[in-house]
Amino acid sequence: MPCHNQQLNSVNSGQEHPMKQVRFASSSSSVPAVLNSSEPTDVPTQPVSPDSLGPQLKLLPLNDQIRELQTIIRDKTTSRGDFVFCADRLIRLVVEEGLNQLPFSECTVTTPTGYKYEGVKFERGNCGVSIMRSGEAMEQGLRDCCRSIRIGKILIQSDEETQKAKVYYAKFPPDVYRRKVLLMYPILSTGNTVIEAVRVLIEHGVQPKHIILLSLFSTPHGAKSIIQEFPDITILTTEVHPVAPTHFGQRYFGTD
Repeated sequence: MPCHNQQLNSVNSGQEHPMKQVRFASSSSSVPAVLNSSEPTDVPTQPVSPDSLGPQLKLLPLNDQIRELQTIIRDKTTSRGDFVFCADRLIRLVVEEGLNQLPFSECTVTTPTGYKYEGVKFERGNCGVSIMRSGEAMEQGLRDCCRSIRIGKILIQSDEETQKAKVYYAKFPPDVYRRKVLLMYPILSTGNTVIEAVRVLIEHGVQPKHIILLSLFSTPHGAKSIIQEFPDITILTTEVHPVAPTHFGQRYFGTD
């Protein structure tokens, strides 16, 4: 598995593995453009292709299952129990695709019948980092896939005077600079919190090309801001839409 708590040797050896591509959603399910602050949220907008935001942005293949989960999460009449259940399902799908972005090598194993099977194994030396508090909702989904993975945390809040993102707490594995990092933050609205979190990771020696941002929903503005600041980062999400469900953290943890 890609998540065993071991060091990443390939990063220091200079050997790079090409990132595998996640299929974009079909062009028929294009996403709206960014709304101006003066526009009401129900005004129709011109569609924008995810490709216009760059290859760093990857969408899960859209299907009816994902569409229903997105609908239930956005519905204001959804009970908290249903909300958490559907959010956990969507988180698991995003985490699985995030793991699919990690480097791997080919290997051969022997089956119980003696048959030689040509397969793959993921490179070791990865970790997760959640941006508190809403990012903590994604930790269990990652642990369900990677039982022994190490997870760091970052607490970022807006300064009361300047309204700028400020780091209050950060703790990572000691060798985080040698690892691929799965950065977890479910809702990308402005992108400011994630940008500040990536800066902290860079200060700890992590290269942006080794960061995979896992999110559930993103606005075009949020994704664009992150990609412009860090062109080598990878963003994985299920939807790009000008109206993000910013109530996610409150509903998930029952503090609404």
